[in-house]
Amino acid sequence: MFLFQITFYEEKNFQGRSYECMSDCSDMSSHMSRCQSCRVESGCFMLYEKNNYMGQQFFMRRGEYNDMHRMQSMGMMFDNIRSCRMIPFHRGQFRMKIYERENFGGQFNEMMDDCDNIQDRYRMSDCQSCHVMDGHWLMYEQPHYKGRMMYMRPGEYRSFRDMGMSGQRFMSMRRITDMC
Repeated sequence: MFLFQITFYEEKNFQGRSYECMSDCSDMSSHMSRCQSCRVESGCFMLYEKNNYMGQQFFMRRGEYNDMHRMQSMGMMFDNIRSCRMIPFHRGQFRMKIYERENFGGQFNEMMDDCDNIQDRYRMSDCQSCHVMDGHWLMYEQPHYKGRMMYMRPGEYRSFRDMGMSGQRFMSMRRITDMC
């Protein structure tokens, strides 16, 4: 078995043309016209509604997802997949600095564990940039890990707006600790 493997299907219930993916894929349109179901055999993946890892995102762990339209009840805000990215398992500590304003401005806090509400914990009303030093994280637009999400891997993120997330603010953050 491969370390990372996800299979996409054009129809519900794992029917129709399929595309097996074992790495990042920035444009799935050459492999299939739509995605109505998928099966994650191993690993964790981030799915994106647009090519080149843009647009709405959804975190997928090992399992069978026979109807992408029904996934909306789990928080998925789109019904088609255009790109996917594998999420490597991280061993070790998790560290991220979150900033109230773009370009690492305003109030900041360093995080090493999950935070279900930055307003309650840090008295921050917004998070518009961050620096992920260690680990892989999911950031959510609402407290308690709800709403749209964004995958963050190690790196500097000076402006979420420049990443195509204009108008989106992040109010809770969670470490990706799954082995999947």
